[in-house]
Amino acid sequence: MSTRGDAADRHVPVMRERIVDLLEPALQDDGAVFVDGTLGMGGHAQAVLERCPRARVIGLDRDEEALALAGERLGSFGGRFVAVHAVYDDIAAVLAAHAEGTARGILFDLGVSSLQIDEPDRGFAYRHDAPLDMRMDQSQGITAADVLNTYSHGDLARVLKTYGEERFAGRIASAVLREREKEPFTTSARLVDLLRSAIPAASQRSGGHPAKRTFQALRIEVNAELEVWERAITSAIGVLAPGGRIAVLSYHSLEDRITKQALAAGAHSRTPVGMPVELPEHAAYLRLLTRGAEVPDPQEQVDNPRSASARLRAAERLSPPNGAPA
Repeated sequence: MSTRGDAADRHVPVMRERIVDLLEPALQDDGAVFVDGTLGMGGHAQAVLERCPRARVIGLDRDEEALALAGERLGSFGGRFVAVHAVYDDIAAVLAAHAEGTARGILFDLGVSSLQIDEPDRGFAYRHDAPLDMRMDQSQGITAADVLNTYSHGDLARVLKTYGEERFAGRIASAVLREREKEPFTTSARLVDLLRSAIPAASQRSGGHPAKRTFQALRIEVNAELEVWERAITSAIGVLAPGGRIAVLSYHSLEDRITKQALAAGAHSRTPVGMPVELPEHAAYLRLLTRGAEVPDPQEQVDNPRSASARLRAAERLSPPNGAPA
């Protein structure tokens, strides 16, 4: 367990007020259920509990340390808050167990949390030498070291190119395979040194830290983030009650693309071209609440640099027509 202080002192929730403004209209009834699908250290959940006194919050997280810290932070809210150790694509099962199967509000704050970045021994941050772990749930699954030490050249290059959008994926994969023949990878400093050598100096001058894209790609692969997110956004829309609202914070283009496509699909009629009347099963079942993706205001980006890449999208569930996700 971390000894770096309590959750409130360690984490600034991104776009907190704007998110609560979007969700609050759906959380006015007694017992209205809000699901924080990425609880983290509980900053957004606390804001909802304070602003929406009739609502109750179910917080999901795959990281047991985050659950413990959030539990301490939100303990004073008593029975209005429950923490659940689960990945967010389990949202339907969690709601079936802890509510009546639907939610009035849902939030996902995607990507790596401040807790994970700030704990050197988790291996998420390339600026600290640490074991190459990168698992959000340290109780199961493969580690970043496993990926580096066992993936074929083709698979490793695919991960780096697809999830990190790394231009030099093939060159890096070749260097990794050469180095792991000498000694398996175990810590981040050795990987960072390899990346400094493998990526041309000109690209390092213009493209930021040479490890940024590789570390992102490894983290996404280790935690199956995009596959999980595709399942989660579909499930979340399906358990959202009519009049309920969903908000999603994404931090890179791959997550945001999945979010945009899922919300846009629900917000457009599927009536075939030329049909004189819209059938109920073809009607839109979502109403978009943001114009495109909103970003933090300039002052928030100055105060909290980690918010700079955030993109916020939100939608409201309409009455579910026959044949729409429900």
